[in-house]
Amino acid sequence: MRLDEITVVLPTKNEENNIQSFLASLPSQVMLIVVDAGNDRTSVLIRAMRNGRTHIINSTAHIAAARNLGAHAAKTPWLLFTDADVAFAPDYFERLPRHADADAYFGAKCSLQSYASYYRWFVRGQRAMAWAGIPAVSGSNFLVHRSAFLATGGFDEMLTCNEDSEYGWRLARRGYKVVFAPELIVYERDHRRLRRGVVRKTLHSLIRCALLYTGLMPERLRRSDWGYWR
Repeated sequence: MRLDEITVVLPTKNEENNIQSFLASLPSQVMLIVVDAGNDRTSVLIRAMRNGRTHIINSTAHIAAARNLGAHAAKTPWLLFTDADVAFAPDYFERLPRHADADAYFGAKCSLQSYASYYRWFVRGQRAMAWAGIPAVSGSNFLVHRSAFLATGGFDEMLTCNEDSEYGWRLARRGYKVVFAPELIVYERDHRRLRRGVVRKTLHSLIRCALLYTGLMPERLRRSDWGYWR
């Protein structure tokens, strides 16, 4: 897997405080497609820091639709979905060429700052779920072969959060090989939702994901984010 075979798909909305650290961790050889729904200086900073292999799409689409929009604009064999509030580990892209025998990979999300213990438990949960055959995908660190993405229809645009988890399960249920690669690490830099309450965020994710995984989520609740973005 060469770097020029990968397109990073990045939805953004008012990420001017995060985007510079994100871009500094991204090799220049990797194609970047940004789907920007914001009204701050995010796009200006991206153009200033990356004057090549970068395409910015302005769209007010919510996150699942933005991920799909960016993916359909990509031309490379591999799509790397991520978020602007993370930074790739220094060796992230060095490790990627070792992985090419599955249809999708999801890596670990850690923290070098606050809430490091929370993220360690999160990774342990990912490992346990992967052992049970249930991919616990994070949209901050999700690599998918473009052919698999197109064949499965991409992210469910009815969902405004947990679209990453739902799509990982759907890929696996369709028979695609989805592998947990804990050595592929991104570092979370923005902990605003955890600052509202670790228990609140954990319960929000667990309850929503349980209902989505079992198919018990009522349609009217499926469209709501349950306060996630507020």
